[in-house]
Amino acid sequence: MNTVWIIDDDRSIRWVLEKALGREGIDHASFSSASDALAELERTPQPPAALLSDIRMPGESGLDLLQKVKERHPQLPVIIMTAYSDLDSAVAAFQGGAFEYLPKPFDVDQAVALVRRALEQGAHQNGAAEETSLAPEILGQAPAMQEVFRAIGRLAHSHATVLINGESGSGKELVARALHRHSPRRDAPFIAINTAAIPRDLLESELFGHERGAFTGAATQRRGRFEQADGGTLFLDEIGDMPAELQTRLLRVLSDGHFYRVGGQQPIRANVRVIAATHQDLEERVRQGLFREDLFHRLNVIRLRLPPLRERHEDIPLLVRHFLQKSAQELGVERKRISAATLEYLQSQAFPGNVRQLENLCHWLTVMAPAQVIEVADLPPEMREQPGRETPINWTEGLGADADRLIASHPGEVFDRLTREVERTLIRRALAATGGRRIEAAQLLGIGRNTISRKIQELGMDEERAAEAEESGRSAP
Repeated sequence: MNTVWIIDDDRSIRWVLEKALGREGIDHASFSSASDALAELERTPQPPAALLSDIRMPGESGLDLLQKVKERHPQLPVIIMTAYSDLDSAVAAFQGGAFEYLPKPFDVDQAVALVRRALEQGAHQNGAAEETSLAPEILGQAPAMQEVFRAIGRLAHSHATVLINGESGSGKELVARALHRHSPRRDAPFIAINTAAIPRDLLESELFGHERGAFTGAATQRRGRFEQADGGTLFLDEIGDMPAELQTRLLRVLSDGHFYRVGGQQPIRANVRVIAATHQDLEERVRQGLFREDLFHRLNVIRLRLPPLRERHEDIPLLVRHFLQKSAQELGVERKRISAATLEYLQSQAFPGNVRQLENLCHWLTVMAPAQVIEVADLPPEMREQPGRETPINWTEGLGADADRLIASHPGEVFDRLTREVERTLIRRALAATGGRRIEAAQLLGIGRNTISRKIQELGMDEERAAEAEESGRSAP
């Protein structure tokens, strides 16, 4: 039921809003205080569809009400009304998660329109929440990502230790969580710890816990991450930065499954699957004497390499649309769309921060881009000014490196994979240069009209362009 709650200590305001909503056929209920509304919220099995509250009332304020409502029902749209239109109140309302800020005196029709928008968004968010729960955990269509997906599938029934290699921001923790979620330990805890983010003198206690009085400030006994992850998975991020003395303790746990709390005398059994991750070359750190070789071999049971974004640039359109949708849902705004030219430009960028950088960019664009369709000019200045992906001085060297990688990982498929990628790149660039006109693109490439049409179909590029056309159609007035 789309019931709207009105909370205001001013009886005349409640009366005006009740009449206006009644004329529009919108069910409503009124309360003279925040405490009355919260008490009813505790009793009712069905929360309201939207909430309209004054900000300053005797007893609990509208901001107090907003905070408590959001704790229980994060998706519930709350409109804050006030006769005190000051910056602090507006900022506090929006920071608390308010749907909109309505200064008094207000036009009744404007208030009703705002309520309708809140009701529509509430219905959209409820549907979006269900859709999100069914969305893929990790997005990627590039061949390198398909290899990661296959590895996760093969490890679905395994308890094996996994070492994930990948640059910062490439999604190592996301892969670790997927490995846990698809493992026999899925119903037990997943505990993540960044070993590089914790001071070395605290890391031992963080991992293994401590007994009361073990050191100055240890007023109580504390369970460490290994105990918290009992029966489940412990994710050790940036394992390459772990201090040498803790490497020894970790090796012992992996070897015999037991550890001691700091200051403890009794061994504790650790039934934990360890997934480690690093952006560093552990073999090189072993050669430099910075990482124990025996620990490296204990961790390196199954190794997954997570590709950087520059090796999966064909995934950028998919990721951009996903992150724009996610940001719009988080901010409670309409999703921004992105032009084909802007996607093409983003695919030419290096993205040293990888997927995390791309996600942050999409969040920035959702907030800062002035129009619903994002153009290249809407990108942050530093993004427009930076050069594209670095190209080897001799491009054949890059081709040779790709060939070596594929010879090792996909023998028998090297020629077909590289040929398709070269053809896809040439056609994509030519189409971008001609604004999508195939005949002119074919002329630029020096091939026939029928040839470019056949290649586009064989390479599955029609589907990409159909998606872009659909986006452009949605953005038309």
